[in-house]
Amino acid sequence: MSARPARLLLALILPACLSLAQSPSAPSLEIKVDQVGYLPTAPKIALVSAAGTSFRVLRVKDGVQVLEGKLSAAVADRDTKDKVASADFSSLRQSGEYCLEVPGVGRSWPFQIGPDVFTRIYYLGMRAFYGQRCGTEVDLGPEFPGFKYPACHLHGEFHTSSGKSGRRDNVGGWHDAGDYGRYVVNSNISVANLMWTWELYGQRLQKISLYIPESGRGTPDLLAETRWNLEWMLKMQDEDGGVFHKQTSERFIGFVAPDADKSISYVVGTGSEPYKSTCATAGLAAVGAIAARVYQPFDAAFAARSLQAAEKAWRWALAHPGVVFKNPKGVLTGEYGDAQCGDELLWAAGELWRSTGKPEYNAYFLTHWATFKGSLSVEDNWRELAPMGLWTYAMAQRKGEDPAVVTAIKQNSVAAAQKVADRTLANPYRVSLLSKDYIWGSNSVAATHGIALLIADHFAPTPKFREAAADNLHYLLGRNAFSLSFVTQVGAHPFAHPHHRPSGALGKPWPGLLSGGPNAGRQDPILAKLSAEVPPAKVFLDVEESYAGNEVAINWQSAFVFLVASQLP
Repeated sequence: MSARPARLLLALILPACLSLAQSPSAPSLEIKVDQVGYLPTAPKIALVSAAGTSFRVLRVKDGVQVLEGKLSAAVADRDTKDKVASADFSSLRQSGEYCLEVPGVGRSWPFQIGPDVFTRIYYLGMRAFYGQRCGTEVDLGPEFPGFKYPACHLHGEFHTSSGKSGRRDNVGGWHDAGDYGRYVVNSNISVANLMWTWELYGQRLQKISLYIPESGRGTPDLLAETRWNLEWMLKMQDEDGGVFHKQTSERFIGFVAPDADKSISYVVGTGSEPYKSTCATAGLAAVGAIAARVYQPFDAAFAARSLQAAEKAWRWALAHPGVVFKNPKGVLTGEYGDAQCGDELLWAAGELWRSTGKPEYNAYFLTHWATFKGSLSVEDNWRELAPMGLWTYAMAQRKGEDPAVVTAIKQNSVAAAQKVADRTLANPYRVSLLSKDYIWGSNSVAATHGIALLIADHFAPTPKFREAAADNLHYLLGRNAFSLSFVTQVGAHPFAHPHHRPSGALGKPWPGLLSGGPNAGRQDPILAKLSAEVPPAKVFLDVEESYAGNEVAINWQSAFVFLVASQLP
């Protein structure tokens, strides 16, 4: 917060904040704003990492000064080594395009204020999934000319590790990340995040068209896009109910367009009986149960098919509770290994209970939930699914639930969110990340912290939770140490070189993709070259080759979409 509230001024004509094209100098990277913008009634904070005492907000179209204020005292941030002051312009509520100027430092990138500033970002974030489709022609249309490719990966086979042989054309799904593999375990959390987005915020999304081939056919576009991947996941289920772990080539291919990848797309198994993995299977049981709920009003037949697959997967997973996946010999693509699948089983039990009300799922959940109740302090991701199981049980409102367990889950969720919110609002960069969180996919950690805050707000409406969730979104959209929007083609200064094969092949970034973000683990040669003195929140380079920092992934993308949807009118 600033040292004192900023005060509105009489309009003064100033030349400092005309359009970028007219400006004699580039905006200062020392001034950090959400380059998309702010809601009219929400807190509006900019951050400054250079010496200054005051700030002014200027209207972009004519350079009119509309507000001035004092910067707060600078505070040292241990994760960036910056000294950060804040500029609070929350009193400015009039819609428009603005920038912020700090005398002696410079001006910010432009940003919007308005009730629907995040609508286009939601659109681009969801359209990014369409751009990841496999097995069909993709074309972003005249809005993004050239962003297209023909149907890809139309031929598949069983890998020897699957216990089967011959052709298996599991056409469909989304390319998982910067590569062309498809992975059930990561698909599980990705489609779950999107279906939960619909359950919590569907009323805000109904009228937003994604301009996908299924638009206008009766199913909301978010669910239509999600179904594209769900259909592929259902194809990964074997006759006995178990689910194969992934479908990939044996090795990562070069930076070619999707249709230029002629390597065989293999259905990969564990290499020995029973060939399917528990985590993939239990995860499908969970998402199939969610699909049974959300698609029921729009396609009852698909909802029923999803539930049937979910219950079949549940029975297999109960019979095979400890089959973990390791890459079999000769397969070098992403492993997505997980040493234990009890959290997936808990999640599946919670979702099946919520969707069916059958006592067997309630009994399993109540027998096992206490083992995972401490996990509410850990964000959900592709490996840690217990929070999803706990949250869905607390939301189920089914006859026969244990009210004491529901109360405990809600109280623990709120207590965990309170800690996240407190540290977010106290952080000089107003982000929830701790030093340990600057890992591979740290931007996803920020987004999933936002999910935890929003779920807790669902249990106990708390303005501070919503504010902290929005702060994490502001961080992703430019209010960070780099003054960089971590989403391609979003904002005036977005990252531009994702580790993403379609972008590399095209020579320009596909729109709406969230970068993995700073990664103190430095697991690629690019980041490994950075000096050991670089602090954790600055271990990042916008370089295509930096797969540990600049890759994209559908689970990160889904968490980002959830966070953006919470800000829509």
